[in-house]
Amino acid sequence: MTKLDAKIPEGALADKWTKYRSSVSLVNPANKRSLEIIVVGSGLAGASAAASLAELGYKVKVFCFQDSPRRAHSIAAQGGINAAKNYQNDGDSVYRLFYDTIKGGDYRAREANVHRLSEVSGNIIDQCVAQGVPFAREYGGLLSNRSFGGTQVQRTFYAAGQTGQQLLLGAYSALQRQVGMGNVKMYTRHEMLDVVTIDGKARGIIARDSVTGALERHFGHAVLLCTGGYGNVFYLSTNAMGSNVTAAWKAHKKGAYFANPCYTQIHPTCIPVSGDHQSKLTLMSESLRNDGRIWVPKKQNDNRKANEIPEDERDYYLERRYPAFGNLVPRDIASRAAKERCDAGYGVGTSKMAVYLDYAAAIIRYGKGEANKNNMHNPSDEEIQAMGKAVVKEKYGNLFDMYKQITGEDPYEVPMRIYPAVHYTMGGLWVDYNLMTTVPGLYALGEANFSDHGANRLGASALMQGLADGYFVIPYTIGAYLAAEIRTPSMSTDSEDFVAAEKAVRDRLETLMNIKGSKPVDYFHKRLGKIMWDECGMARSAEGLKASIKEIQALQKEFWSDVKIPGEIDNLNPELEKAGRVADFLELGELMCIDALDRNESCGGHFRTEYQTEDGEALRDDENYAYVAAWEYEKQSSFKLHKEELKYENIKIAQRSYK
Repeated sequence: MTKLDAKIPEGALADKWTKYRSSVSLVNPANKRSLEIIVVGSGLAGASAAASLAELGYKVKVFCFQDSPRRAHSIAAQGGINAAKNYQNDGDSVYRLFYDTIKGGDYRAREANVHRLSEVSGNIIDQCVAQGVPFAREYGGLLSNRSFGGTQVQRTFYAAGQTGQQLLLGAYSALQRQVGMGNVKMYTRHEMLDVVTIDGKARGIIARDSVTGALERHFGHAVLLCTGGYGNVFYLSTNAMGSNVTAAWKAHKKGAYFANPCYTQIHPTCIPVSGDHQSKLTLMSESLRNDGRIWVPKKQNDNRKANEIPEDERDYYLERRYPAFGNLVPRDIASRAAKERCDAGYGVGTSKMAVYLDYAAAIIRYGKGEANKNNMHNPSDEEIQAMGKAVVKEKYGNLFDMYKQITGEDPYEVPMRIYPAVHYTMGGLWVDYNLMTTVPGLYALGEANFSDHGANRLGASALMQGLADGYFVIPYTIGAYLAAEIRTPSMSTDSEDFVAAEKAVRDRLETLMNIKGSKPVDYFHKRLGKIMWDECGMARSAEGLKASIKEIQALQKEFWSDVKIPGEIDNLNPELEKAGRVADFLELGELMCIDALDRNESCGGHFRTEYQTEDGEALRDDENYAYVAAWEYEKQSSFKLHKEELKYENIKIAQRSYK
């Protein structure tokens, strides 16, 4: 098996990025104007990268399948963004953020990339404040911080419960400035359907205009994929319904290795499934675990209403099992703990597949604090409740409103019901230190790559990584490649390679349209999602994974013989778009199960039931599996494994403990 070269700079960990920036090859301003860069995706990673590269002088094209970059799924992030500013003076530092991220990822992330992420985290906040992002502030005007899972410091900056939206508007403003100046050309409602490679290098893409159905060829000296994660392989997830793996999967088939595909993050605080009618799930921000307490009844199959269960009959199981971190344990641990309680018969709600997230104690605590601030002596319970609710509303109001709109229950009066759901994918295209894939000239940024989160992402680190990659990493690292491309002229899209790539895309679309089967696309997507959730979700086993691989292979054959796609190929056709994405999900799902079966250990979000400690925690095998699993596509249902060994020279590997 090939050992991958991550191109990690030499030297001490804390000096790698500084020395790299001082020695990396540069492209002079005149040459930048003749170099073209394609950016696919316009979320936080894509918008920030495109704006930054255009500001440097490159010619940039941006593609997104939405009608505006403002609709990118980054907008859905709620809770916050991490940065090692130590504004709370509670002991935070670049090293502590680095350590928390490595530990939170269960020692399956690359040290050099994570330390770089921690180093630039503070710059992100400064950049966003300068753009006018309205972060929450303390009474004196300083930026406010709150806690997130997996840490014991407050380092998460936030804008109520809509941090992603505000950050995206900041990046969008920077992007639109460059569009207005003519440095960026924006292609909305365009979906990338293939990467064009010439002499082994990425030289462009084939995109489909979703409105007209026309296929287009676009040249670029480099291609950046900023297309998010693949959580919708499970059908039900917290992702936007349009989120997909197609761009990354097409790159995979053109030679880009896919790393750690089985690493999926299950978010512990989502509104539970309510029926077969649902097409997606709704996230309740992890920030709610700051003040909310998670519990289940101590009695099995307890059908009493939450407010009827007295305090001494409640099991605050996270506080009981993990006293050092309590409700703020990492997401994988909190999710498995909730599943364990529900499987054991302590679940709540009509489905019994939920636990409570309770704000009653927080409301009283905040209310008493407000009474003291207002010099109120002997305030009534009603006054304390009213003042406490006002504080909670200021901090989390839009999340509480969203919960009430969806469930019809008022979380100010009764506890929320939550259950884990698919949220984020730590796997993605393998990239080196420069964020380049195994295809020269092809880069992957943000959630589309695998690099920074190991086997479990800490809360509030997704926004951090996306903006770090776009604003502060790729503007430097892309020079290492483009400095050698200044003599490469713009290539004609009439060349043989472009024509062949477009024909391959056209043939696939026509094949899909001509199947004329009897089952709609969603029928196959739902079936795939159930297989993935049951056998490659929160718990996996060798027996279940082997069976699921066969099931998915059979489902692939059925899809390609019986899917029904209405409409026309050369026109607006959402079902055709969806069919292409589900076809890719079917192939990805198979690889995810293969990867999960091959990794005979438990780590982070990858929990093999055969490998667990006596008290049910993930049991790693560092001797045999301390590597990144990077899969090369060979042919249908055939993938070759390559390994990148993970070396920990600055952190001592240990069994994770949050007790």
